[in-house]
Amino acid sequence: MPAMNEAVCAHVRRYPTVALVLQGGGALGGYQCGVYQRLHEAGIAPNWIAGISIGAINAAILAGNAPEDRIAQLRAFWEQVSEPAGPLALPAVGVRAMLAAVPDHDGLLSWARNLSALGALVQGQRGFFQARPLSPFLFGDGSDSATSFYDTAPLRETLLRFVDFERINRDPGVRLTVGATNVVRGNFRYFDSAQEQIRVEHILASGALPPAFPAVEIDGEPYWDGGIVSNTPLEYILDSRPHEDTLVFQVDLWSARGARPKTMMDVLERIKDIRYSSRTRHGTQMVEVAQKLRTSLKELIDRLPERRLPPHLDEALSPYLDDRVFNIVHLIYQAKPHEQENKDYAFGTIPLREHWESGMRDMARTLQRPAYFALPDRAVGVATHDVHRQGRAGD
Repeated sequence: MPAMNEAVCAHVRRYPTVALVLQGGGALGGYQCGVYQRLHEAGIAPNWIAGISIGAINAAILAGNAPEDRIAQLRAFWEQVSEPAGPLALPAVGVRAMLAAVPDHDGLLSWARNLSALGALVQGQRGFFQARPLSPFLFGDGSDSATSFYDTAPLRETLLRFVDFERINRDPGVRLTVGATNVVRGNFRYFDSAQEQIRVEHILASGALPPAFPAVEIDGEPYWDGGIVSNTPLEYILDSRPHEDTLVFQVDLWSARGARPKTMMDVLERIKDIRYSSRTRHGTQMVEVAQKLRTSLKELIDRLPERRLPPHLDEALSPYLDDRVFNIVHLIYQAKPHEQENKDYAFGTIPLREHWESGMRDMARTLQRPAYFALPDRAVGVATHDVHRQGRAGD
């Protein structure tokens, strides 16, 4: 192990909780795989993995396999679902062969992604989803055929092949949490292996994005994609009890920052970026506010006579008076110039390679900064790090 990684691992061992938090983002999910690969190679093993939508799928594959098998299983899953379903698979091979024979060019790469996105819309992706033969507007019976454009039965079979759910539910060393939205109640709910048995339905529900995919029934209740309400489970992890010093690798697929749009396609892309990144910013800000309140409460109590609260206030405030710290290491996918509004459903082996390699590069850059992994000052309580943000700040 390189000396730099040894220094990082020494810091990481000081945290009882090391969490990997994976956002939703469809075809962009390969970025999370690259991040995890670099973590694995550095000897860092998260003991809590949480995800929404495609992040829930990646999280389930990680939690549902032995550490030595995880990267191979991720790779096999993504190579499968990156291929179009049906007769468009053969033309896709031809496009890849043509692009491999010429130098990289933004125009050609953009054209290839548009073809991939069109293929996903028309037919679906192999082992993931497939287009329904009839329009849902022809039905009115509340069935899956009436309420979605695609059938996700292939994904159920794929997950059962790549995820060992018995392992998830029996292994106390790795905790899995996924989020979904109750269709009837409109409430967001987390499903947590520390509290209940996780089944394939929980993963399918977390990724059931309407109106493309049908709701998934769990214990008699229909659920949609968790990203409708919150695209990241960061807040759930930071609110968990008992409170422990926690290192979080927050892996996001949408960047809040971006250039001013020049075309309508740029506008649509920025809308997605801002919409799906906003919850992460909100979660981080709430943690910072809570930690400041916690340290302020402690200082206030220290100034009281005998440093003592009335019993009823002591009981009410005790959950907020611990000195645990949070360290949030943020990794955010930076979209390429040739990617457009359809980047979350432009599947394909070329986008997969780019996304995966981007994740590996960003995690490698982050690991080169051991100070990022040190325990934060307990008087402050929280620290956030992001190589892209720091780079903009001129470090």
